[in-house]
Amino acid sequence: MTTDKSTDKTADKAADMTTDTTTRAVLFHELGGPEVLRVEEVPLPAPGPGEVLLRVEALGLNRAEALFRAGTYYYPATLPGSRLGYEAAGVVEAVGEGVTAYAPGDPVMAAANFDFGVHGVYAERVVLSEEYVVRRPAGVDAVTAAAVWLTYSTAYGGMVEAGGLRPGDHVVITGASSGVGTAAIQTALRVGAVPIAVTRGEEKRGRLLDLGAARVIATGSEDLVKEVKRFTGGRGARVAFDAVGGPGFAALGDALEPGGTAVLYGWLDPRPAAVPMNWPLTVRGYANGAVVRTAEGRDRMAGFIGSGLRDGSLAPVIAETFDGLERITDAHRLMESNTHTGKIVVRV
Repeated sequence: MTTDKSTDKTADKAADMTTDTTTRAVLFHELGGPEVLRVEEVPLPAPGPGEVLLRVEALGLNRAEALFRAGTYYYPATLPGSRLGYEAAGVVEAVGEGVTAYAPGDPVMAAANFDFGVHGVYAERVVLSEEYVVRRPAGVDAVTAAAVWLTYSTAYGGMVEAGGLRPGDHVVITGASSGVGTAAIQTALRVGAVPIAVTRGEEKRGRLLDLGAARVIATGSEDLVKEVKRFTGGRGARVAFDAVGGPGFAALGDALEPGGTAVLYGWLDPRPAAVPMNWPLTVRGYANGAVVRTAEGRDRMAGFIGSGLRDGSLAPVIAETFDGLERITDAHRLMESNTHTGKIVVRV
């Protein structure tokens, strides 16, 4: 008896495909490193009232997802079977009752203002509330779009809306080689401000200068406060945009001019943040969701990002692109290695 090998391959391929009621998604059932991530078949409900069904084309990774997976994010994972992922670009496949802003075929992005333990977008298809979706800028491909929304909206919201960054201001940007850090350099330049990039070692100095940083400070060998004061003629920066927190937050405040603003948007150092003592000073804790939860906030961010992409002043730095959900573990390992500059993307 003979076997049709082509038929067998077709059957195997069909077995790996999702159905109308299921999809492949990344889940984790325990806290830990990248190795806890699993690709599994999960139910896919039809979009209900006010919801859209999105076919995911590419995912953008964010440090928050590694913290969430490890159990060190500011809210806990939904275990077992927690979802993961804030940022995705894709195409609308279907819409639920009452949705008029989107139609099948529309290219969109996830707006990253949801609990990703429940709604995480690491998947081939996902159902989201329409308030969790924004239009993809015209002409922007999926890989680029997956690297855009969260990084640039955080940079814009944190520095401009919360920090009041203005043309001519000096701004200190920590974690400058990250996705948000590189977006912050470009955002500062687009506003007309002067970005001072902060990184730990010397190996990323050249790349950050190439991206437009006016000065790069490597804290492993340079004193942050002294170098900021030297670069600003003794006055200090007007804004600090910090991803780290912890005891080092106080030094950022010391690097500011009188009446400056320190914006803390991340906590890579889980220790309590030390309050700077060089008053008068404004300290702001920035959460991106506070802006993107409103339609007006999403519109402001989308307008800034879309116009920046069109005129070329905003261009996401993509460190590496991985192909397939199965590479999500490798992508997370790269993110935790801290050897990359810019955004890590997984093409679905």
